[in-house]
Amino acid sequence: MKHRLSILPLLALAGLSAAAQADTLLIERVQQPAGAQPTRGLSMSQVEARFGPPQEKLQPRGGQKRQWPTINRWVYPDYVVYFERDKVIDVVVHKASPNEVGPKPAIR
Repeated sequence: MKHRLSILPLLALAGLSAAAQADTLLIERVQQPAGAQPTRGLSMSQVEARFGPPQEKLQPRGGQKRQWPTINRWVYPDYVVYFERDKVIDVVVHKASPNEVGPKPAIR
């Protein structure tokens, strides 16, 4: 019985190690060389000048109150760029394949 109890922590560590490896792979997939995507703080005109026009400019959201700034979304082939007013606040990479588990599609 004592031998079995000493194996349990080893099995738990092996499970954590596998989970950490999976997370690393996901992080590596979304990391791209510098300049491959817009960076936080760029203006809309800078994004369009460096990366070309988006495939689609989605309808703005928010802006009803001063506390809710207008959020614009531009769709590019590999990612969606989110702007607060006219500055980049985030870039979200599309799924690598239809079978990949990831965030739900943006509401258009």
